[in-house]
Amino acid sequence: MSLEGQYHYGVGRRKSSSAQVRFYPGTGTELSVNGKAYDAYFTRTRDREAVMGPLKAVGMNNGGVSAIVVGGGVTGQAGAVMQGLARALVVMDPELRSALRNGGFLTRDPREKERKKPGLKRARKAKQYTKR
Repeated sequence: MSLEGQYHYGVGRRKSSSAQVRFYPGTGTELSVNGKAYDAYFTRTRDREAVMGPLKAVGMNNGGVSAIVVGGGVTGQAGAVMQGLARALVVMDPELRSALRNGGFLTRDPREKERKKPGLKRARKAKQYTKR
């Protein structure tokens, strides 16, 4: 897997995952995540569809993608790659912004795990209260 030449860069984040995505226009359809083929890295169909979402939204079928992802779980990482790829496509062609915005690919999902509070078992779960 060797993607070379001019590329467009975008950073995506979801939950505690962060993805650095490089889009190489016109270099086939090679997608790699952390050095692996994307379908070997993302085994769930939903995650694979999420990663390919921005390319399908703009009707682009040729271009290589290389992503480096750290943190979080697999689904969060797929969301981060999706947003990073969408941002890279906007850097390449600002005309694509409205199509990607309408598809929801440029919006950061701000939901993160709530911290555990002292005296509780989890963030909000307390011991069962008995009145008598």
